[in-house]
Amino acid sequence: MPLPRLRDELDLMPGPVLADGQPSWTLHDPVRNLFFRIDWPTFEVLRRWPLDDAARIADEVCRDTTLQIGPADVEAVTVFLSTHQLLRPEGAGAAAQMARRWHKEHGNPLAWLLHHYLFFRIPLVKPDAFLARCLPWAGFFYSRFFAILTGMVLVLGVTQVVRQWDTFNATLTDFFNLDGLLAYAVALVLVKALHELGHAFTAKRFGCRIPAMGVAFVVLWPMAYTDTNDTWRLTDRLQRLKVASAGILTELIIAIWATLAWALLPEGGARSAAFVLATTSWVATLAINASPFMRFDGYFILSDALDMPNLHARSFALARWQLREALFGLDEPPPEYFKPAARRALIAFAWATWVYRLVLFLGIAVLVYHAFFKLLGIVLFMVEIIWFVLRPLQTEFKAWQERWPQIRSQARTRRSAAVALLVLGLCVVPWPARVTASAVLRPVDVWPVFAPAGARLDALAVAPGEPVPEGATLLVLHVPDLGLRRDELSLRVERQRWLAAAAGLDAESSKHLLVAEQGLATLQSEAAGLAAEFDLTAPRAPFAGRLVDVDPDLRVGQWLAHKEKIATLVRTDTRWVVETWLEDEAVRRIAGGDGASFVTDGLSGPRLFLKVVSIDQDASRTLPRPELAAQQGGHVLTREKNGQLVPERAMYRVSLEPETLPPALGGQVWRGQLTVYASWEPPAWRYLRQAAAVLVREVGF
Repeated sequence: MPLPRLRDELDLMPGPVLADGQPSWTLHDPVRNLFFRIDWPTFEVLRRWPLDDAARIADEVCRDTTLQIGPADVEAVTVFLSTHQLLRPEGAGAAAQMARRWHKEHGNPLAWLLHHYLFFRIPLVKPDAFLARCLPWAGFFYSRFFAILTGMVLVLGVTQVVRQWDTFNATLTDFFNLDGLLAYAVALVLVKALHELGHAFTAKRFGCRIPAMGVAFVVLWPMAYTDTNDTWRLTDRLQRLKVASAGILTELIIAIWATLAWALLPEGGARSAAFVLATTSWVATLAINASPFMRFDGYFILSDALDMPNLHARSFALARWQLREALFGLDEPPPEYFKPAARRALIAFAWATWVYRLVLFLGIAVLVYHAFFKLLGIVLFMVEIIWFVLRPLQTEFKAWQERWPQIRSQARTRRSAAVALLVLGLCVVPWPARVTASAVLRPVDVWPVFAPAGARLDALAVAPGEPVPEGATLLVLHVPDLGLRRDELSLRVERQRWLAAAAGLDAESSKHLLVAEQGLATLQSEAAGLAAEFDLTAPRAPFAGRLVDVDPDLRVGQWLAHKEKIATLVRTDTRWVVETWLEDEAVRRIAGGDGASFVTDGLSGPRLFLKVVSIDQDASRTLPRPELAAQQGGHVLTREKNGQLVPERAMYRVSLEPETLPPALGGQVWRGQLTVYASWEPPAWRYLRQAAAVLVREVGF
């Protein structure tokens, strides 16, 4: 059968030498401004395409060159040309075939809209003529003199920043205001325009055409772009590398000059803009544009540095081949042959790109969901997930389906299926669960001793740790103010008692009898309260126990502050309890009666076996045990508010009792690690429950 005819407008240009030493050529489609790199065998076939016969072409290639090809190789070239629409449409069904191809690529209007909402371009200018006129002026920025001058500016700018570091740091702190944000917006637009001009001028220096510059929208987020497809004409990969790197280098050069400008400019909007260009702008550029995992500058830089066009597609194909070989052992030839080290690097790069894109696209999907009203957010979220996550998986599953007869017959397939079933079983079979957290072991019956006011310690009647009988005086405090108040109040009581006694002597004074008696009763009540305060200066033990937590530096004659804690009295044979605070997810997995163990920090205390006795139904508003706060080595994330520790998440108090107590616990509070042996649960159930909770929460209108 005769071969189809090539399109007349196609251009064939020399290409770079490939990594294996063979020459290459570049096939240019000027209508779509697309470039295809072809190897030596494909070039020899295209040279003889007018022979119009696959067998004759193969014979002549074998006769005139050292290549050995057959008619099947010519047919493979035909398939390549047809797939990329490089053949002339001929025949009665050509128009219908092109229409079917167009509808297959673009789908229905709804599918087209959903796809182009994710990414579309708006060309704004055709800069080629402007670039050609300005190219002589731009040559200064590519000169050796400008490079040396920029290096000197870098040294000088960094020196000035070091000398004015406090001012520089204050600028960073004070930047988040209306003027600073406005300066950031203006500087960002300016630097991105210069970024794209860096690509455009560099490409123009090497003779490339720049047909368009404009704005591209990635999930409705605007990004400037420059059409530099014409750089595929360049045979020197270093020239393509310079074009790809020009944008980032432009921003770095701007940052260097802006650093010096910040040091020289006076306070104002211009200095704020220079600060933005010197700091946040280039950092954001390196974080986004320099990433090789998306088709930004970093990807093209890496691709040109390795001289490996279509790096993503080629590494993805290699990683998918390696995955199928690992799972099924099909013994298929790899899509391309590389040295073992290069192959491993490309496969690792493909997996890193997949993981990066999965995290990024999930984040974008969540952002899109929250950026719009709920119904539209759900629709756009599903578009993101289907297009970026499920569609690649569906493509790979389709490849498995095509190979299913071969996959089904492989022994490695059965082993992979057994491993998959084992992993699935481990996820759905209940496992013994353990909940770990920091906790405190403390006595239940305690009586703290405080100084009632600013007082002086006159006597410490009981030594720390010694047994204290019930009713024994623990210590004696002296409060000078109490003595003065008692003497004054005694005089007032005697005077009021005399007035009450004399009120009935005559008719006039008898009218004030009731008032006098009420005043006497008030003073007597005040005297009783004062007597109670005097009792606090010599506190007595309300129960038998031991005095603990006494400051070892406490001495007789020392003055104590108001409400300063002096000691703690622990009841003899008191009960002990272990307390902790757990999140909702952990509380769901435990119940009263569950066993637990407690080990003190540093293993200096006892190891106890416990059981859960109570779980609070309401979350605690504050954390009464600062030992469990994350700031002090605990597990509870808290923030301080009004002098109290407030948990960042809902935390529930859980109490446990020891089954047996060791003889020498003392009276102190012990902090340690608690392990609760919770109910058995499948490992996957926790994540499914969390996902279901989020789904129920978010789908409600």
